[in-house]
Amino acid sequence: MRTWMDRALLGVGWCAVAAGVVGVALYFGTWQRRAVVLVASGASYLMIGAVVGLVLFLIARGWRSAAVAGVLVATVAWTQLPIFVPDGRAASGPEVVVMQSNLMLGAADAATVVRAVRDNRVDVLTAEELTADMVARLAAAGLAQALPYQYLEPTSAAGGTGIYSRYPLRDNKKYVGFVLNQVSATMDHPQAGAVAVFAFHPIPPTVDFPAWSSELHSIRDILDAQQGPAIVGADLNATRDHSAFRDLLRGRFAAAAEQAGAGPLPTYPTDYQWGPVIGIDHVLVADAAADEVHTLTMPGSDHRAMIATIRLNG
Repeated sequence: MRTWMDRALLGVGWCAVAAGVVGVALYFGTWQRRAVVLVASGASYLMIGAVVGLVLFLIARGWRSAAVAGVLVATVAWTQLPIFVPDGRAASGPEVVVMQSNLMLGAADAATVVRAVRDNRVDVLTAEELTADMVARLAAAGLAQALPYQYLEPTSAAGGTGIYSRYPLRDNKKYVGFVLNQVSATMDHPQAGAVAVFAFHPIPPTVDFPAWSSELHSIRDILDAQQGPAIVGADLNATRDHSAFRDLLRGRFAAAAEQAGAGPLPTYPTDYQWGPVIGIDHVLVADAAADEVHTLTMPGSDHRAMIATIRLNG
């Protein structure tokens, strides 16, 4: 006969499993409602409920309940384990260090940005929310000495985007049809030759959900048309739990963090004591493999910067 404790554990366990089911449904669903998509940003947190439920069922010796929870845990593991395990891809070409940073309306500390570039020997910096004032402060802090080539489209608000590079840039392009600036350029690497570099920043779904969805589709079209080695640095306002983000990876591009098995790497928000909790900053690569990816705090910004060490295909 079950004790009241066993029944309580089973009840709490089923509540936890229900949360896990919601997390899995949010992960796999192609939702078109703003509120649901926002909750889906943290679907992986809800999935933890599946593990909690399984443990509680085992403690309460609820074997049939544990069997159900076990199936759910296996599904969760299938979705989440790849981000912790390096995929083993190898590339024999030159190494390129990429830094992606949202500068929060140009409020990030310019000296820290330049120090991070120097300390990590960054070759390419993609920046969002780049203002004219921030461009000037980065120049004053000495960014041009480390990354002398640039293609910048700053604005007075959140729309500014730019690319800084150690190597020459050409074929600069600003894409039309977006609320914020989306840009690309071709980097002439002395060993690898032409490498496409993209800096993307679709509008947040909290501001304009239909535009966010449409812009991610447009970014997918841009990437699908790209041939040859390429690097993307972006604040996509989307996490790995969003199907719209995973759609970007169904072609030639891969997420550097997932290639390296770096884990979830939350980057936003950093301006609260409880943050960051979600990863919306990303480095994507094509014809390349990431060896190591990490994030670092950027004073003055509400995003952590992401730094990826990648190796281009030889």
